[in-house]
Amino acid sequence: MSQHAGLDVARWSKFDLDQQVLMIANEMNRATRFVDAGAADAVRRGYERVLRLADLTMACVPRRAFLREIARWRDVIAELYLAESVRLPDHRAAFKALLQLRPTAAKQIPLLLRPEESPSPPAPTPP
Repeated sequence: MSQHAGLDVARWSKFDLDQQVLMIANEMNRATRFVDAGAADAVRRGYERVLRLADLTMACVPRRAFLREIARWRDVIAELYLAESVRLPDHRAAFKALLQLRPTAAKQIPLLLRPEESPSPPAPTPP
């Protein structure tokens, strides 16, 4: 996690919320290739960086509604971090959920999660 060891709340708060979410998304994007390759140690390190950035964001977010949403999202990442192995669809679903937290980040979904790779809701079961 040495990549973000020097970051503190004062420095992180200089970035606007859109930039913070996009930087977290950048770490999620990096982790995608490790999840796809089954590199558990690299995935764990990636999620550590993601959790660190999410914690910094939560420490400087003034809006309670967004704080609640990022905290919920962080819980999902913490579950993935603790999982014995991470399935690519689960990682992609969490990645997409992060991008959907901010309109600016949501514009990146077509670029980062191609439609055939985007998680889709389960098909309804016939009656």
